Amino acid sequence: MSTLRYSEIAGVGHYVPGRVVTNADLTSLMETTDEWIQERTGIRERRWFEEGKDTTANMGAAAARKALEMAGLTPDDVQMIVFATLSPDYFFPGSGVLLQRELGIQAPIPAFDVRNQCSGFLYALSMADQFVRTGMYDTVLVVGSEIHSSGLDKTTRGRGVSVIFGDGAGAVLLRPSTRAGHGILSTHLHSQGEFAEELIVKEPGSNREGRVQYVLDHELDLYPYMNGQNVFKHAVVRFPQVIKEALDQNGYQPQDLARARPRHRQP
Repeated sequence: MSTLRYSEIAGVGHYVPGRVVTNADLTSLMETTDEWIQERTGIRERRWFEEGKDTTANMGAAAARKALEMAGLTPDDVQMIVFATLSPDYFFPGSGVLLQRELGIQAPIPAFDVRNQCSGFLYALSMADQFVRTGMYDTVLVVGSEIHSSGLDKTTRGRGVSVIFGDGAGAVLLRPSTRAGHGILSTHLHSQGEFAEELIVKEPGSNREGRVQYVLDHELDLYPYMNGQNVFKHAVVRFPQVIKEALDQNGYQPQDLARARPRHRQP
């Protein structure tokens, strides 16, 4: 009987656009201050894409090339692409196949998108890990890439969300671990559908006739909405729970951790 193997991260890469947007820059768009933003988010600046230069797919490709270089691999070594994004270049096809084209991969490998909001990259990483663990693939490229700035409400009305989001991409390459017991030990995914609308971009949806005209008549539904306080309250409860779950499953205690990397806090 075959046993599951561990996957490990063989290479990492990132890309951020060249356009730097400071908190001071935002004061010309909305009623806010550098102090207000830093007090609530800790953010001093973010990167926004440059139209005509940056796309979700080519930012992902730039990050992927760095990951490939670190791993000593070429695009032709990639056997599967998992692309996490909420801001694809097109409604369809997904950005995974666009990334495949950007990297010049001619082999008909599987390439698909994952849409899971802020946790999308972790969902993509977990899915890729399962494919490597089971031996189905040996080299899986995981990419997260977002261009959120083009869809923000850059007015005082939308400042609670707009000051948070920036644009950029990250990538990792997963390969089978060459060391026993070394690699991604486990992943833990959870959802609570009852709170689905606490962080939402409602349009463009597909659940009504004449959706194009509806969007034109309801343009505010194109902007992200977040119940920031509720999201934050759930985060500070769920983070310790899932960390303990992971530690317990692998026989560790909190004091065994050398480093923890939580996601950015919300206001």
